Amino acid sequence: MSALKDKLKADLTASLKSKDEVRLRTVRMALAAINVEEVAGKEARELTDDEVIKVLTREAKKRREAAEAFGNAGRKEQAEAELAEQAVLEGYLPAQLSDEELGALVDEAIAETGASGPQAMGQVMKAVNPKVAGRAEGGRVAAQVRARLAAK
Repeated sequence: MSALKDKLKADLTASLKSKDEVRLRTVRMALAAINVEEVAGKEARELTDDEVIKVLTREAKKRREAAEAFGNAGRKEQAEAELAEQAVLEGYLPAQLSDEELGALVDEAIAETGASGPQAMGQVMKAVNPKVAGRAEGGRVAAQVRARLAAK
């Protein structure tokens, strides 16, 4: 079993004992999403830590989008609940890259691939995505790549 999944299970027990409702429901939801991912496909398998991080990243993004939707609909309490869950999930994710760090990785990928112009975006994305791996959202990476290629 992955170390991150073990940590989630231990935190589930701890939050149950401490009666921390937000953490309890968030960790339960995360473990459920991980279990669904493990049994998806033709046969069941154990997820690696990297795969667990991808699942948690996806769940955190869902919370952020739901909070935004609730906020736009004037449902402040639900929006705050979603943001609280997102904060719990982000505690399990690697630290996000700053704009400067992301820009440096994109510049490095552009130099490696020798890309120029917007038509080379896919090539650069393919080079930069493994380096970013869960430390920046795909949309943010794509925006940086697009801006850097447009400037060249």
